[in-house]
Amino acid sequence: MFGKLLGALALAAATVASAQAQPVKVGVVTTLSGPAATLGQQLRDGFALGIEKLGGKLGGMPVDATVLDDELKPDVAVTKVRGLLESGKADIVVGPIFSNILQAIFKPVTESGAILISPNAGPSTYAGRACAKNFFVTSYQNDQPHAVSGQYAQDSGYKRLFLLAPNYQAGRDALAGVKSKFKGEIVGEEYVPLTQMDFQSEIAKIAAAKPDAVYAFMPGGLGIALVKQYRQAGLANIPFLSAFTVDESTLPAQGDAAIGFYSGASWAPNMDNAANKTFVAAFEAKYGYVPGSYAAYAYDTAMLLDAAVKKAGGVADKAKLAAAIETADFASTRGAFKFGVNHYPVQDFYLVQVVKRADGKYQTETRKKVFTADIDPYAAQCKMN
Repeated sequence: MFGKLLGALALAAATVASAQAQPVKVGVVTTLSGPAATLGQQLRDGFALGIEKLGGKLGGMPVDATVLDDELKPDVAVTKVRGLLESGKADIVVGPIFSNILQAIFKPVTESGAILISPNAGPSTYAGRACAKNFFVTSYQNDQPHAVSGQYAQDSGYKRLFLLAPNYQAGRDALAGVKSKFKGEIVGEEYVPLTQMDFQSEIAKIAAAKPDAVYAFMPGGLGIALVKQYRQAGLANIPFLSAFTVDESTLPAQGDAAIGFYSGASWAPNMDNAANKTFVAAFEAKYGYVPGSYAAYAYDTAMLLDAAVKKAGGVADKAKLAAAIETADFASTRGAFKFGVNHYPVQDFYLVQVVKRADGKYQTETRKKVFTADIDPYAAQCKMN
């Protein structure tokens, strides 16, 4: 339970079932070990804040939440998730951060009959032919945030791009997203291990290639290392485009090295709607740091589930609950929100830029809407049955 595993969240009271109602059992799968732990912390904190704002309930029912650290290891994630499912402790699984972990737990969760909702990972794998009735994504399809930079590079008249990403599903989706919109020359395309922290070899290749711009998808610790080394190498004259490389999870460590760098996103802390203002203010007051998209989408997931559980009259009938989730009748931090036929969001995307706030903290802010009500490129392949 949140209260047991995460005492700082003070949710013990929210996770105790009352005599009148059975609890909604939720497994939260996230990365809380290693360089990527800052991302997992955001997901955990965003979801926990949502449950707290809802009075410790979903749809009026008490919540029994168990947090699992997947350690960014697919085999560990599968073992822990299977244990949770076999013990009957999950009506709903929320998570994870990384697409390779999602690919590992997808079958165990969906075949168990539980609802699986990803507040971050959105691989192409399950957006098309492998879509499932009890699987939902509240963030994006992986290609989409990266396509923002591809479109921006195209619109800006750049002719030559150098691309960087980790060597896993989301990395391949990321660069596919950029290339789907950018029609110029790709002068370099490098895939690195998810554990890489030294980018001197890649930086040397960038310097030699002399591209018009660099595009990098490097989440968590990879992004911290790359941005610092990029600045130190004196390459700031080459425009730096990205997604999840310079965001609220990495900016505290990147500091001034990230100022001015661009990214693609469907959310930023400065978005002007009531739900988002409430979320950002409450998050910073409780946790003392600026929330990123990982936290915002997890908070949205809690609000979505509250509306769906209420509409379905509980969680016993999973088909009824899935149908209620499909309607997405809640106030999102992004404003307008709805699911497409494949249970991935149809939403707007923006070019955002890193700024330093008056209080010395860093955040991204929207600069330009690039796509309106964007539907991911795999949705047409989904035949939900």
